[in-house]
Order: sequence, then C-alpha cells, then structure tokens
Amino acid sequence: MSRPIDATLFRETLGHYPTGVAVVTAVTDEGAPDGMVVGTFSSVSLDPPLIAFFPASGSRSFARLRTASAFCVNVLASDQEPLCRQIATSKEGKFDGVGWRPGPLGAPILDRAVSWIECTFEEVREAGDHFIVLGRVQDLAVERATLPLLFFQGGYGRFSPGSFVAAPDPELIQAAHLAETIRSQVEELSTEFSVNCSVLARIRDDAVQVLATNQGSADDSPPLGHRQPVIPPMGAVFMVDAAPTAVDEWLRRAPDDSRESRELHSALLDKVRERGYSLLAAEPHLLERHRAALSAFEQSDRLPRQERAVQRATAELTELFCPDLVPGRSYDLASIVVLIPTKADLPPMALRMTGLPGSASTAQVEAWIDGLKAVAQSAPSG
Repeated sequence: MSRPIDATLFRETLGHYPTGVAVVTAVTDEGAPDGMVVGTFSSVSLDPPLIAFFPASGSRSFARLRTASAFCVNVLASDQEPLCRQIATSKEGKFDGVGWRPGPLGAPILDRAVSWIECTFEEVREAGDHFIVLGRVQDLAVERATLPLLFFQGGYGRFSPGSFVAAPDPELIQAAHLAETIRSQVEELSTEFSVNCSVLARIRDDAVQVLATNQGSADDSPPLGHRQPVIPPMGAVFMVDAAPTAVDEWLRRAPDDSRESRELHSALLDKVRERGYSLLAAEPHLLERHRAALSAFEQSDRLPRQERAVQRATAELTELFCPDLVPGRSYDLASIVVLIPTKADLPPMALRMTGLPGSASTAQVEAWIDGLKAVAQSAPSG
C-alpha cells in the first residue's frame, strides 16, 4: 500500500525540476480575450501534431477558455515575468494594456512571446485534481529568438548560457600570457603590411580572441575575449596536431555529418597540415551572411536554434576555404591563419591576419604567410 504523500513535500520535490512558462489564451464565448499561466505545457505527438497542458479541475480561467473553439499557447520570454504575473491574477482586467493580435483561428498571440502554437481542442480528460487537455496544432511560429522564462523552486528565472565574451579560466589566462610575449612582433607585422592581426586560442569548442592589433583598412576585428564557434571548415588549424577524438568531434559539429561531408573537411584539414596555414577567400555575400548569423547567435544568448544557423552559414564558406595559390593570379582574401606552436599544457593557438587589401598577387599572399609563420615561430614553446 502506498503511503500518504505530503502536499508541501510533493510541491517542493517536483519544484526542483525547472519548467517553461506559457500563457494559454483564447477569445471566450463572451467575445473577450482571456488567458491562464501554465507551467505544464508539453509536446505529445508529431503525427498527428498534438500538445498538452494540465489545468486544475477547479480553475475558473480554464472554465472560461474551454468555451472557445480554439486556443493559443504562448511561450513567454525571460523578460516577460511582469506579463506572466499580470495574466496569473484572478482579478478582472488581466488583459488591460496587454499587446496581442488574433491568430489565424482568432486566439490571442501575445506580443514579444518567444513562440506561439494555435490549437483546437482534441480531448479533455480528468486526471486526479487536474485535466489533461490535448490540443491539435493548427498553426505555429517562432516570433523572437531569445531565452524563455523558467519556473524553478517557486521562482522565475532564465538559463545562463555561455557568453560571447569569454569568462576567465586557467587555459584562457595562459593563452593571453603567451600572446603578450609576441605582442610587439604581432604589432610590427600589422604595421608592416597595414593589416589586422589577432591571436586566437581554442577553448573547448570556441576560438577566443586574446590579442588584436588593427592597422588594416577594414575594422573587422571583434573585441578581446570574443568567442566564435569552431565549426568545419573553420578552425582547421587548431586540428593540425589534435588527437583523433578531437578531430572527430570537430567534424561532428558540421551541420551535415554525412560521410561525404567528413571526407571533404578531412581533405581540407590535410591541406592545412601540408601547407601550415589556411586561407579563406573573400566572397562578400557569404561572409556577410556568416557575420549576420554570428550576430544573431550572440544576441540570442547562443540559443541552439541560432547555433544551427551559424553552422549552416559556416558550411557555406567551405567553397572559399584553402584555395590553391597559382603564380600570376590575384586573390581577394578574408583571412589567413597559421598555427602557433605551444606546449602540451596550453590550448591550441593561432595567429590570424584579416583586413587584407584586394587583388593581392600570389607573391604578396606568400609574403603575408611567411610573415605570419615567422611571428608564430617566435612564440616561446619550450
């Protein structure tokens, strides 16, 4: 026989599992917008598309919503806690001052929600002191790529994802110290060729900028501490001396993990190993798309959806990666990267040149590469 469960202990224990916060809205049979806050929203089925939420059987808000022909689940953003508290009130006027528009079936879509799912009632069944409400999805969309509002241990909050500005850690501090030992050489190189030069360190799955000098015509250097995901083909220089398991993990970060994709990126990595550097040709529209994806990724707090967009935009750069240098030709390059030899206890590091003038001759490109290699080799590695 099961023992009696204390209600307070039940709520406290389950409160250690974070849930998203959503507002279920509808236009009731009285013609007015209404809504209720739920923390029990869930996807149920893909075919047919079904979702569920679980209102208390005594909920007066749900009793009113149930009179509608359709309802909308609005996933709240982390900055919408005040709206959440307003809708959660039992007083009249919970929609006073609330911005919304009607969905295709007429249910209110709340302004600035993360996403919305408009449904018709599929089934409502009793489950203890709650209902299980199954909704058949009729339409849906993502409105704002940002962090959702969470409910945890009786309070509201949000995720704390990794920042684009790197937090201090031992590896990063060591990398910054090594970069300082070659600062004067990096600055001289930047001045000599009127280009931008930066030192990068691979910290887990990101390339982090730890030093920068900008003498190029284009101010394309991000701030110190800026992180950029290392996604094939980018970051190949970091994989030159990496263990097979690290290379395999790098290959898996491409949006396409097919055998063809792996073979292509492995062949590009072999090129970088053979040459000792990587080149990225300049194709303005692809580079701009990549920068826009990175910017959206940063502004969305590195959400998975935006990271997938970065993966796709990075994959488009594969055709620009490591072009062959042919005597007599000219090149428009976005970047040149060489590996900096480091001790085993340091993270992989690289020296990057950007802000390069266009229509550079093969001889000029080779001079840039030689300059980068000379500075990289001057770093203490013993």
